Amino acid sequence: MAARSSGSPVSAATSVAEAGVSLRLVQYYFETKEKLLLFGLEHLTRRFGERLAARIRAAGDGPGPRAMVEALLMTALPTDKESRIFHHLYTSYAVLAVTDRTLAAQPFIKDPDAAEGALTDILRQAQTADLLQPGVDPQLTAAGLLATSAGLGTSILVGQRSPESAAAVLDDHLDRIVRSADAAG
Repeated sequence: MAARSSGSPVSAATSVAEAGVSLRLVQYYFETKEKLLLFGLEHLTRRFGERLAARIRAAGDGPGPRAMVEALLMTALPTDKESRIFHHLYTSYAVLAVTDRTLAAQPFIKDPDAAEGALTDILRQAQTADLLQPGVDPQLTAAGLLATSAGLGTSILVGQRSPESAAAVLDDHLDRIVRSADAAG
């Protein structure tokens, strides 16, 4: 809803009506536009976490660093209806944060740092287990992988690349970064 609204009362009312909710009810629960936007962002973040947890569970008991990195990056790709909606909305929030000081000052800006920190930690664990290729910097690599994933997501949305092609690109990058357990041992 927040991503489609141009900010005018008419477009906001239209978006609320499309959602099947009373505008008065929305105004009651969310006193300001910023509170509504932040709630939406928190909901997106929660849903992403749930999707990531499901992907990690699907990887089996004790997934290794490669499976963990792959789960995080693949969860971010718009490969199905829900993840496409997520990608559209998250991108809309990013654009809004450029011009909306209140939104920019909120946790939205910190969430990408949290993802980078988590990915860096996984890569450091892989490095400790001698599963990273020599010379790989975990922090720089985490930033690069997240940027690659974001770019691949956009290329899927605009039809430049299929989800399978994007996954192949990520696999290629991970092959260059993470060594197999057999090669390390």
